[in-house]
Amino acid sequence: MPAFGPLKRSDLVKYLRKYGFDGPYSGGKHPFMVKGDLSLTIPNPHRKDIGREFLSRILRQAGISKEEWERL
Repeated sequence: MPAFGPLKRSDLVKYLRKYGFDGPYSGGKHPFMVKGDLSLTIPNPHRKDIGREFLSRILRQAGISKEEWERL
C-alpha cells in the first residue's frame, strides 16, 4: 500500500498500472498514461520525488480517492 505522500515517479507509474492505466507513452512535452477514454499526463522524470500536493492533483484527475490510493 503506497502512503499518501512523496514518492518516486517510477512508483507512481507502478501504482497507476495496478489501478488499470497503460503506459507511459511519449507525447508532447510530458508522457501520459491511458485508462479507457481517460488520458492522464504524468510528470517527466526528475531527481526529486512527487510531493503530496502534486500527487493529490494527479489522483483527482485520475478519479482515484486518497482512500483508494492507500488500499492499492
